[in-house]
Amino acid sequence: MQLTADFFQTSTKVFTVGELTRQIRGALETKFGAVWVQGEVSNYKLHPSGHQYFTLKDARAQIACVIFRNTMAPLRQPLVDGTQVQVYGNVSVFEARGQYQLSVQVLQPRGLGLLQAKFEALKRKLEAEGMFAQERKRALPKFPKRIGIVTSPSGAAIRDMLNVLRRRAPWLQILINPVRVQGSGAAAEIAVAIRELATPNENFAAIDLIVIARGGGSIEDLWEFNEEIVARTIVSVAVPIVTAIGHEIDFTIADFVADLRAPTPSAAAELIVPDIVDLRRHIDACTRGLGRELLNRVRDAQQRLDHARETLRRCLMHKIDSYKRGLLHIAAALQARSPAGEVILRRNRLADLPPRP
Repeated sequence: MQLTADFFQTSTKVFTVGELTRQIRGALETKFGAVWVQGEVSNYKLHPSGHQYFTLKDARAQIACVIFRNTMAPLRQPLVDGTQVQVYGNVSVFEARGQYQLSVQVLQPRGLGLLQAKFEALKRKLEAEGMFAQERKRALPKFPKRIGIVTSPSGAAIRDMLNVLRRRAPWLQILINPVRVQGSGAAAEIAVAIRELATPNENFAAIDLIVIARGGGSIEDLWEFNEEIVARTIVSVAVPIVTAIGHEIDFTIADFVADLRAPTPSAAAELIVPDIVDLRRHIDACTRGLGRELLNRVRDAQQRLDHARETLRRCLMHKIDSYKRGLLHIAAALQARSPAGEVILRRNRLADLPPRP
């Protein structure tokens, strides 16, 4: 088609690059707003300004992403190329380059949204059945003698717990039932291990408490503790159960049904047994208090005995004086009516009688 001068004179407004880019930006931001997008991280860079830049891509396309400083809390694990993620942010345009991009506000591992929905659904189901009710939960023994631990034998969690338990309660007998704590099938292993510890047999006597422990990790790493089989097993056994899974901010379904949730494995060890140092200090204080009370009671008894002895002495002296006075009165009466005196008295009377004619 051949363009004539009339076309240019009657054509619509001619945009500058900046004007067109700004209108494209407005159109994109208005149409899309905030969206969820998932893909693979590539070309990640942490700028000295604190902003983070990366490309989110899949097999067919890619989009530039930016996380502005102070937009999000620090990530638990730093971003690296190749990570599969889901991001939530606003579609916008970086006008200086004429490049559309995503301003990220939320970033999570890919699949977390589905897992979170599954978590919430099971949580609502079990809560409706009363499995989270406080009145259902069992009381923990104050002075357990034997405990069982369900955990990985090679993880940091068991080392931390054993260090604390040996320091606080050297008398404690500990039985470890090793399991996998992540990966497909680990939930069934955990459930079996709980039942084994809760059922005494010829190999070991009954235990007082079970601890389920695992170190920190992502929601995928901790997912086996969100499986229904683990929750129902915890509720079904008679032995009290304490969970110590992940970090303080991590919550699993197992935590909600357990009799006590500890924020970390080390904290669980602190909570389930008393400290022998504190016990000895308490015993010493009780011994001193008992000694003082016994001494006070002995002294009080001695004083009461002295008072009783003095009271008895005064009573006896009063009685003796009373008897003496009585005896003197009787002696005086007897003296007044002695036989010799009677004979003399009667002789005198006879002598005073006139002679018979």
